[in-house]
This record gives sequence, C-alpha cells and structure tokens, in this order.
Amino acid sequence: MMLPDWKIRKEILIEPFSEESLQPAGYDLRVGDEAYLRGKIVNVKELETLVIPPKAHALILTLERIKLPDDIMGDMKLRSSLAREGLIGSLAWVDPGWDGKLTLGVYNASDKPVELSYGERFVQIAFIRLEGPARNPYRGRYQGSGGIVLSKRRSRESK
Repeated sequence: MMLPDWKIRKEILIEPFSEESLQPAGYDLRVGDEAYLRGKIVNVKELETLVIPPKAHALILTLERIKLPDDIMGDMKLRSSLAREGLIGSLAWVDPGWDGKLTLGVYNASDKPVELSYGERFVQIAFIRLEGPARNPYRGRYQGSGGIVLSKRRSRESK
C-alpha cells in the first residue's frame, strides 16, 4: 500500500520538510548542496545552478534527509519535466530502515545542457508499506550519508 500525503507527513522523517514538495502520493526531493560532475565534487549551493552538459553523468545529493521505519520502503522517479529535457535517472529502491541523504545518478541524454538549481524539486519518492517490518532493515555502508557518496563497490582490479 502506498502512503498518502497525510501519512507521509505523520510517519516519515523528512528534514528539511517543505509543504510545497508534499504531493498526494509522494514527496518531491530537492537538489542539495553537492553534486559530482566530471570527476569532482561541486558545491551547488555556491554555484546556485548545476549545469549538466550533453552526454554527461552526474551524481546529485538530495537536500532532504530521509529516515524510513522498518516497514516502509521508497520508490523514486525522476520528475517528468526533467525527463522531457533529456535527463535519465538511475534511481534505486530506498530500503526500509534507511537514514540519510540520497546520492542519485542522472545522465543527460540530450544535445543541450540541462540546468538544475539548488533547492529545485527533481525526483519524487513514493512510500510503500510492507506487509510487516523487514527482518533485516538497511544498515549498509551508505547508511547515514550526509554528503555525496561515490560507489563503494570493490574495483575489479582488487579481485
């Protein structure tokens, strides 16, 4: 079962919370203060606008910290207006028990730059209640993220 707006407000910790971001069946996550573009972390808040060049990949930190109870997971989708401009999102499930900011991957598949402003709504997350609490809620290596986190996968060379 997906959570409606009033249950999201009541059951999910979202900091900072914005009434404008609360949707009937989800919450719009906003562009946070960091992004990873062309091999370096950039401060989006200082730049005010992040420009993702054509055919480029970026990691974007959410402004919001999300904390999920052990019986609720998140499902994220890129906002359709950004998809219409050419952005493609690589958006994973958010496991029950997650606590932290999210680092999300996007790719600009268009031939024009796509601009994202600090604090702009760019991804919607919907919350789904499980039949019961997870036996093993998320406690992984990305838990507690507060800034951009690059992949923690082992490199193939170390195998």
